Amino acid sequence: MNTEKTKIHFTDNYLISPTNPITVNLIGAGGTGSKVLTALMEMNHSLIELGHAGLSVRLWDDDIVTNANLGRQRFAECETGLYKSVALVNRANRFMGTNWKAETVKFEKDELKKLPKHAEASIYISCVDSVQSRFDIADILNLQNNRKHHRDAPKYWLDFGNSQHTGQVILSTIGAIKQPNSEKYETVASLPFVTEEFGELLKQSEQQDDTPSCSLAEALEKQELFINSALAQMGCSLLWSLFRYGMTQYRGFFLNLKDFRSQPIPVA
Repeated sequence: MNTEKTKIHFTDNYLISPTNPITVNLIGAGGTGSKVLTALMEMNHSLIELGHAGLSVRLWDDDIVTNANLGRQRFAECETGLYKSVALVNRANRFMGTNWKAETVKFEKDELKKLPKHAEASIYISCVDSVQSRFDIADILNLQNNRKHHRDAPKYWLDFGNSQHTGQVILSTIGAIKQPNSEKYETVASLPFVTEEFGELLKQSEQQDDTPSCSLAEALEKQELFINSALAQMGCSLLWSLFRYGMTQYRGFFLNLKDFRSQPIPVA
């Protein structure tokens, strides 16, 4: 009797036993990004305690902390006027003794279509609030995929996105990840970009109002208070499973916080 094998994606070997800290580009330091950075701090410490080399994070955001960011994002009143990326990374480094970096520019090509400096990383995590930013990131990652022999060869892209009550986290591979031979599982080497698989849905969502909020009360009309933190915790749990267990049956999920439903997305 033939039984269908469970589809599994095995983590790239270098992430499991690296010789240096795994490089991570975290793009966006707002409602979700600021909370993802906190989760990465916890993950880095836990990995090192387990004998792993840990993470080396570079946070990208050109935005400034305003009063509207206080309360829902990880910022204090004394940090208003500072770059979000600088405020968060300075705090993380003081708290954990790390040497993570902040970039006060957008993660995008310049006027000459050149890649930004320090664009290389093994893992990219996007917490951006515009659809065009996702397509710009995908364009850069496709170019990075041609640089596989670099020490920080690109391997994974984890994208976070949300509306007022709902959100999703999608894990993609940057090119195919070599899979081991397995008699027990059906291995999946490639996970498509969110822009490829859900491109039309993303473009439709762009029609919603995305103008900046001038106050916390106005921001809460657009996004529920805990949607960002819920996504950050669940999404980083997926990333943690790649390191901790070396495999995953799921490549993300859809979350509806209004009625507390979560729908996992299988790797295939």
